[in-house]
Amino acid sequence: MPVLGRTKEAGRSTKCLSNLHQIGIALMVYVDENNNHLPCMYDFNTNQIPTNPPSPDVVLSNQLGSTKVLLCPSDDSLYLTTHSSYSWNSLINGQTADRLKIIGINFDPHQIPLFFDKEDFHKARGKGKGQNFLYADGHIKNQLTIEGTK
Repeated sequence: MPVLGRTKEAGRSTKCLSNLHQIGIALMVYVDENNNHLPCMYDFNTNQIPTNPPSPDVVLSNQLGSTKVLLCPSDDSLYLTTHSSYSWNSLINGQTADRLKIIGINFDPHQIPLFFDKEDFHKARGKGKGQNFLYADGHIKNQLTIEGTK
């Protein structure tokens, strides 16, 4: 039975990676339409302060076509309450897409995750494979790789 569970989860994780790829395309379109600037948005939560910028389902709705892309097939509950299975890296809100800084430090786009699973939805696949990440250069990984580690 564990093998069957891992196989099913592998399929859901593949769909999740496809969703992140589509979100990445929507972000590229948004950046192109907004003078090379990333959006300002925060993850929606039930305690959201009205003065916060809108959530990804609102900001990217025109570029996504369907906000169902924000639903990871392995997410059983978060999408229903937060409108997205994926978290946005709000540390890069409004930045120029080709000059990303976090806490005043410049980073290459391949080092900065933009969107990632809110939880380790894919943990059934094995250790270190619980979350998917979309990076600023458009590549997608099943795990966060920290420079200098394996």
